Amino acid sequence: MTEPVSSGSPAAPRARGPAIEGRSLHRFYRVGDEETLALRGVDVQVEPGELVAVVGPSGSGKSTLLACLAGLDEPDGGSVTIAGRPISHRSERARARIRARHIGMMFQSANLIEHLTVEQNVALVQHLGGITGRTDRADRAALLDSLGLSHLARRYPSRLSGGESSRAGLAVALANEPEVLLADEPTGELDTDTEAEVLALLRRTAQRGAAVLIASHSDAVAAAADRRIALVDGQLVAP
Repeated sequence: MTEPVSSGSPAAPRARGPAIEGRSLHRFYRVGDEETLALRGVDVQVEPGELVAVVGPSGSGKSTLLACLAGLDEPDGGSVTIAGRPISHRSERARARIRARHIGMMFQSANLIEHLTVEQNVALVQHLGGITGRTDRADRAALLDSLGLSHLARRYPSRLSGGESSRAGLAVALANEPEVLLADEPTGELDTDTEAEVLALLRRTAQRGAAVLIASHSDAVAAAADRRIALVDGQLVAP
């Protein structure tokens, strides 16, 4: 198995054009008579090998944008494509299939299932991706080794440190070598040194050809990105 975070030269892009693209995305929520406009005509695209930061204050729509791009939430207007494949306005089953195969997801928390070991968490994602020949123990071991997690393969999430948990979450996100990695505040609870370590791993992930999109309040994340997308009140503004 090719190491997903190798420090070698960047791999050739796996898709022509943007790896992920959202066009004129609108999303609103209604509670009683009150309507919240979470996204207002947002356009975003990320190329293979690019690391992009989504910045903005709390409540600006960053998490909603990532949810729509991942197919976890349906936009009320606009569309999303993953490597040219439409994911929005399809059945949940179809969206889940595309998500499992082509999108890796990394969160500040809840990336790991507590009653499964690190290795079992990775195995579950590979199984859901339905990729034959990649679910054996040797392949999982290679992935965990590339992230410095070999000695933690049989450990449960509750016994991991913050940095170990972030690396394990990244292993889960990379289990199926996705074209797109979406990360929502992945370094929010980390100290400065551990945040730098995780950002280096995300940079190396982009160098291998994945499109990496990170929503974060962190100045370090913004500084590490190739470019920034700024959201305020659900609209794009100059970063």
